[in-house]
Amino acid sequence: MKTLLLDSEDVHENADMTELVPAIEDAFAAYENGDAQMPAKSYIDLPQYNGDFRSMPAYMDAGEWDAAGVKWVNVHTDNEDDYGLPTVMGTMIYSDPETAFPLSILDGTELTMKRTGAAAAVATDHLAVPDATSMGIVGAGVQSYTQLRAIASVRPIEEVVISDVDEEAVAAFVDAFDDEFDVRPGSVEEAAACDVLSTVTPVRDPIVPRDALGEHTHVNAMGADAEGKHELADEVLLDAKLVIDDYDQTTHSGEINVPFHEGTLTDADIYAAIGEIVVGDREGRTEDDGITVFDSTGLAIQDVAAAHVVYEHADERDNGYEFDLLGVAE
Repeated sequence: MKTLLLDSEDVHENADMTELVPAIEDAFAAYENGDAQMPAKSYIDLPQYNGDFRSMPAYMDAGEWDAAGVKWVNVHTDNEDDYGLPTVMGTMIYSDPETAFPLSILDGTELTMKRTGAAAAVATDHLAVPDATSMGIVGAGVQSYTQLRAIASVRPIEEVVISDVDEEAVAAFVDAFDDEFDVRPGSVEEAAACDVLSTVTPVRDPIVPRDALGEHTHVNAMGADAEGKHELADEVLLDAKLVIDDYDQTTHSGEINVPFHEGTLTDADIYAAIGEIVVGDREGRTEDDGITVFDSTGLAIQDVAAAHVVYEHADERDNGYEFDLLGVAE
């Protein structure tokens, strides 16, 4: 038996959103139903390098799922400018739960981008207006691309407004999608007025004001992944039907972490976890809803679900590179 090494291109080719979005939805359901183990995400803070490491293990045992893995991922905000490296990098180890054999080592950077976009798509499918045709994105980094790809797989997106202080990044995004969508640069306020808004920035001072949002805008708050990060004005969170991915993670390091610890936001302001909506215990969007917000911190079960999809297809298609990691291959 050999371990399959899958680089970023292999992950990209074997993670089609039409399959990845349902897989991530299944992962949310498994977690909600108690069919998954997911210890708390652990952090190693490296302030001297303006970064950190995170360890994210998980196991799922539900229906067709019998999958386990762990992702080792970082966020180093100076990487791109100082070293020409991605801000976020990761390595995923996907294992056979029965024997613990490492079936695959995958590029976790591409995997993270894909599954994060898919998670936003799951939330959008349950919380956005059914006929949403416009999408705003604040933050034109790598995650903005998968946000659009994923959400366009669940809603008929036609118009896209992209906002970022980096004009070159905005221009690159427009060039990438100009043939598929009516895409244009715009302000944060213009992006926020769309039917769906995804925020993918690392800011610590809110940049999306309440009065900028449309009457029925659904917001995917994806940028906050550490204590102190905060993209949306407190009034947005207080006025919205607020849905989270995991209570412990979002209160610690999600979009709600700052107002929650300040006492501005309480448990009573949280409507549901996305898993509760996926399994039908709580309603998604109703006719009476105004703005909705999904606070996503990223869960290890998403990585395991995504790795399962990628590995199965890569194995079928003979993608990747097989090697004898443990020296046990016959």
